[in-house]
Amino acid sequence: MKFSMLAIAATFLAGVSGFSVAPAVARQSSVLMGAAVDVDTKAALATAANEARGLAMDSIAAAASGHMGLPLGAAEIGATLYGSEMSYNPDDPKWINRDRFILSAGHGSMFLYSWLNLAGFDLPIDELKQFRQHHSMTPGHPEFPNSEHNTPGIESTTGPLGQGVANAVGMAASEKMAGATYNTDDHTLFDHHIYVLAGDGCFQEGVTSEAACFAAHEKLDNLIVLYDANEVTLDKMAEYTQSEDILKRYEAYGWEVYDIDGHDLDSVQATIAAAKASNNGKPKFVKCNTIIGKGMEETEGTNAAHGEAGVPYVDKAKLSIGIPEGEKWYVSEGTRDFFEDVKAKNKVTYDEWQSTFKAWGKANPELATQLDNAINDNVPSAAEMIKTIDATGATDAEATRVSGSKTINDIAELVPHYRSGSADLHGSCRNYIEDGGNFGAGFDKSYAGKNFYFGIREHAMGSILNGIAYHGLFKASGSTFLVFVDYLRPTVRVAALAELGAVSYIFTHDSIGVGEDGPTHQPVETVSGLRVIPNLDVYRPADAEETVAAMVHSVTRKDGPTALIFSRQNLNQNVDMDYMERREGALKGGYIAKKETEDLDVIIIATGSEVQHALIVAADMPGARVVSMPCTSVYDKQSAEYQESVLPAKHTKRVAMEAGVSDIWYKYASKVIGVDRFGFSAPGDIVMEELGMTPENLAKEIASM
Repeated sequence: MKFSMLAIAATFLAGVSGFSVAPAVARQSSVLMGAAVDVDTKAALATAANEARGLAMDSIAAAASGHMGLPLGAAEIGATLYGSEMSYNPDDPKWINRDRFILSAGHGSMFLYSWLNLAGFDLPIDELKQFRQHHSMTPGHPEFPNSEHNTPGIESTTGPLGQGVANAVGMAASEKMAGATYNTDDHTLFDHHIYVLAGDGCFQEGVTSEAACFAAHEKLDNLIVLYDANEVTLDKMAEYTQSEDILKRYEAYGWEVYDIDGHDLDSVQATIAAAKASNNGKPKFVKCNTIIGKGMEETEGTNAAHGEAGVPYVDKAKLSIGIPEGEKWYVSEGTRDFFEDVKAKNKVTYDEWQSTFKAWGKANPELATQLDNAINDNVPSAAEMIKTIDATGATDAEATRVSGSKTINDIAELVPHYRSGSADLHGSCRNYIEDGGNFGAGFDKSYAGKNFYFGIREHAMGSILNGIAYHGLFKASGSTFLVFVDYLRPTVRVAALAELGAVSYIFTHDSIGVGEDGPTHQPVETVSGLRVIPNLDVYRPADAEETVAAMVHSVTRKDGPTALIFSRQNLNQNVDMDYMERREGALKGGYIAKKETEDLDVIIIATGSEVQHALIVAADMPGARVVSMPCTSVYDKQSAEYQESVLPAKHTKRVAMEAGVSDIWYKYASKVIGVDRFGFSAPGDIVMEELGMTPENLAKEIASM
């Protein structure tokens, strides 16, 4: 191998790392003894670490934008992961048993892009030169492959701090599920690990605490969290805002913890190897003491190193770590050769796995079909599914959460890779999969279980659902009361941005109809607040058959998540309309629920619990048309011809009704009957009546038009 001699010299003169090191004591020192990287590999990794630093410096300098601190400070961690400890195949970046790496501190994205390039993924050096530029493969924060970016090796969309850690918990749970579902006594398909690199900001965010508790409780020992402990946050040194002993905190959660020098290649390699080998039911937390911005003496170790403040010093810093003068985006031939060898070694593992996979498929044809369907998300079409699911037969008033409790079990039979869970509200949200078992460790749980008990951890639940979707083998839904959606809203936004069609949400207790619990539990702004999130379909069905269609949509949609909004109170069934017509109409987002019998005079648009009021009023108005609109975003995607057939442009005498804020409905109607205030504590029917959600008030408002 032909390594840059300047780089090797610079590295070894300073004790491999190249610069001063942070003091650290290995709390798990007994597992680290005698596990040193051989000299040649250490030289290769050290050189690669410095060349990765150079790539990051050049890309950030070219963009005059970005975050230099983490790529420079965590380079030895990247070298160890991609050059030694992770199992992956850059030629098959979607290999289902690959180790996953998530950069939770997504602002340090050049760390990830540099290592993907060095490791041989299809991320050319020219794309690194286009860092943060339009249409490049290297956006400012890592983005899971979607219609905007398709960068191989990106396992999770990160940027909002802490979410990546919780995504990793979801991936670890998914790997455990996959192993329990598909591994057999004779063949092991799933035995990989989930790695995540995170910083102080990630661990200050509460979502990591929620997720960490869940991971420890469910014994996700396939999860390895690497804490880039550089003692710096953006505004100040970290000591200004934190003084906890984070290792004691994670020990208390039930994690196995390590405390190491993050620049010592021997220590990093040995610790990660030990963490991988430790199948003791404890997730692993490795505190890697590092120097932020390492290699740039003007900023290293300070909060100034966090961003692009070091750009003026790039050329000097590159020289100091052995990058040839004048070279930009420099990678030595020796480093390329080294990673070709890494690729070849990983390919041996990959090929052995493929042989196992082939033998497993022959021995387990039914499981093989199920796994193939899961990998490719093969499910019946929505049109097929609504025909397969029997008519509900509902004639009596029924809450849509109750309707949903029946439909979710039909869905689970049709889609074996579907899972669901709740933030301690299975009994209220009614989204339990009967005979599916419960996921986790201990009690009556197993990793083959289909029902997740997330505890009262809504934010973590949302991120874990995203992690399950990123992992690529299961669909997953999670439930809570609608009013609590703001606890997990950041994760819903990311799911929509990342186009995670494998994620859905079941939000019940949908309006002021909640009643006695009062305004803290009565959502009024919440449904419309979800509707404005791009690429999120929000369904608020009006009866049992619309509920079937809504749930079918949620598991057949491929390009984004769906939020299902269900009622606590009973709703009338539109028994005058055929059940299949209601299902087909709901799949279009909006449809004519009752057609006028005389010349069209007024169109009443309603959704959810208000459709029943519209039908009651229209029964005495021959010129009234009722349009049920359970999902505005799906309706808006219908053809112009279909929309014209439902809401003719020339008929502008329209009124919309929903027990929520009114603004969104002015897109469709000239008059809106809504609730533009908070509710109050009283029985639900009284709250509804006082705030105008009755047939009588609707009739009165129409008469005034």
